Amino acid sequence: MNLVLALVAGLAVTQLAIFSTTVYLHRGGAHRALNVTPGTSWVFRFVLWLTTGIRTRQWVAVHRKHHANTDEPADPHSPLQVGFWRVQLLNAVLYRRVASDELTVRRYAKDLPPDRWDRALFDRPFLGLAIGITFLCLTLGWQTGLVAAGFHAAAYVLLGGAINAVGHTFGRRPYPNSATNGQLLALATGGEGLHNNHHAAPTSARFALARREIDPGWWMVRALVRLRLAEVRHDEVKLRSAA
Repeated sequence: MNLVLALVAGLAVTQLAIFSTTVYLHRGGAHRALNVTPGTSWVFRFVLWLTTGIRTRQWVAVHRKHHANTDEPADPHSPLQVGFWRVQLLNAVLYRRVASDELTVRRYAKDLPPDRWDRALFDRPFLGLAIGITFLCLTLGWQTGLVAAGFHAAAYVLLGGAINAVGHTFGRRPYPNSATNGQLLALATGGEGLHNNHHAAPTSARFALARREIDPGWWMVRALVRLRLAEVRHDEVKLRSAA
């Protein structure tokens, strides 16, 4: 087994999943800050199916509920409500609890009904994950592939937990909301660590709102726009007084 190769491959898969999450699920799906072409949408969904097993409408519903009830009792993953470490370590469990509630999904993601691709592939998360892991094992060797898959799973879950736990506890608050900005976390999560900015301007496709802030996810958005695979909803940033 090549441990270094496993870690590098696992990190690459994690970043692929993170960029797909922040650009497609978050900025595009949950907030409609950008639109992508149908073919690009399918590619994003396929990548997420292989790397996370996430169903688009479920992720969107959970995130929209978070914005509708930020740090209130109905927030699916608020460290102020359920504790920092529970969100940091068990964010996937908290997510799944809400994502499996069909009434919540229908309420918050009624604009995303399942289509034929969902019924055929994307609503079968374990099949997607199994294919993804098999691909890693065939490409890297079964031992290296399994370690890479395990590292990716742990990294993706913990980074997702950090966005909600750290991103509502530690960092700067330039705008009047309970989320925080952390540039190091943003670099590791495709820009998601600029969480205070996002809650201040949730319909903005760009999370970096001040000088010296870096939003890697915005780089991917701009690349998609230049390739005519996406269009940004509006270039100006529309700030909310609270979020």
